[in-house]
Amino acid sequence: METLEAIRQRRAVKHYDNEHQLTPEEEKQLFESTMLAPTAFNIQNWRFVAVRDPELRKQIRAVAWDQAQVTDSSLLVILCADKKAWEKNPERYWKDAPQEVQDIIVPAIDGYYRDRPQVQQDECMRSCGMAGMALMLTAKDMGYDSCPMDGFDFEAVGKLLNLPEDHVISFMVAIGKGTEPAKPKSGQLSYDEVVISDRF
Repeated sequence: METLEAIRQRRAVKHYDNEHQLTPEEEKQLFESTMLAPTAFNIQNWRFVAVRDPELRKQIRAVAWDQAQVTDSSLLVILCADKKAWEKNPERYWKDAPQEVQDIIVPAIDGYYRDRPQVQQDECMRSCGMAGMALMLTAKDMGYDSCPMDGFDFEAVGKLLNLPEDHVISFMVAIGKGTEPAKPKSGQLSYDEVVISDRF
């Protein structure tokens, strides 16, 4: 599928064939594509929890407004990020770059993030947002539907996942074979309201 067509066709689909399963090869393709999403300083701070355990899915659904796509989709992905990825062996993010580049970038990572918890948190959300779009567009290209979700109790889901203290959940995405088309768009803003020329 062409990229523009995937963008136009991607919609939040809520109803899925609960018998359908992705193959391991399809899952690998999904995640390998998603891992190509950009991150600042190439720190690759996203972590993708693929929730396959049916019982765990039921527990997540119970704290996610009982939304059916949590249990019925082929795959539930919790997009998380490591707030401290910037300080965990940062040289590995630039190991294939020329040494003179490493000598500049690696110290800059520390200088940008250290003692700036809000920047660390914000970076997690930016990274997961870009990765989530890559995930959904890849799914659409592969013939699957998806649904981004933030309608859940983040703290409860974190406990269910044993989320490390230095990680944060951004949102989750259900992926699978939709059984009903998405509802028509409910109200698209005008181009002129959204696109600002130079200044507000």
